[in-house]
Amino acid sequence: MMAALATALRSVMQRVHRAAEKAGRQSEEVRVVAVGKTKPVSLVRQLYDTGHRYFGENYVQEFIDKAPQLPADIQWHFIGHLQTNKVKTLLAAVPNLDMVESVDSEKLANHLNRAVATMGRKALKVLVQVNTSGEESKSGVDPSNCVELAKHVKLGCPNLVFSGLMTIGMKDYSSTPENFKALSNCRTNVCKALGIPEESCELSMGMSGDFEQAIEMGSTNVRIGSTIFGPRMYPMRNEN
Repeated sequence: MMAALATALRSVMQRVHRAAEKAGRQSEEVRVVAVGKTKPVSLVRQLYDTGHRYFGENYVQEFIDKAPQLPADIQWHFIGHLQTNKVKTLLAAVPNLDMVESVDSEKLANHLNRAVATMGRKALKVLVQVNTSGEESKSGVDPSNCVELAKHVKLGCPNLVFSGLMTIGMKDYSSTPENFKALSNCRTNVCKALGIPEESCELSMGMSGDFEQAIEMGSTNVRIGSTIFGPRMYPMRNEN
């Protein structure tokens, strides 16, 4: 299985390289976060053993079960919807949490900021999640509010490091370019408002089905699950 994972990762990295090259960028500018959602610790460990260090999880309970069983030098990203009442649990269980990509409200930013201070952790990198598709099922601030939330994180949360913006595209990929363009526009507005260079503001966009297009449109962080690990393994529901 490890050979298959290594091959899958190598293939993804080659595609990242080609997409970056096509856009006149360096592939080193793009971080590949391997998303182990629903996958067992053993598979994540096997991918780790190939040399990969960036991993992501979507669900707090699954994350806090897995992370303590895996090496401490993994740079973990939390990419799912985070409820404020789970913040302390997550931070306590995952001391090597490198980034929360899904900050979608001032309330969540404040909870993270306080928890980091209380636990004496180093400042935590965060991305502001923007709902670029307008779908009600998606978390994230409306693009019109992205500047306000980014400002709050940057200026009002000293224990957080505002690192950029994140979006989740539509499932059918029909409006992928529009979603990615909208996030890029948000970055322009945020950087102008905060007086920071755009190169210092990350764009986390692109998953298994659209990461090449995302890279061509400026993504610095792609979240790849099934293309590396295979189809998700959701538990079967007992209908009886």
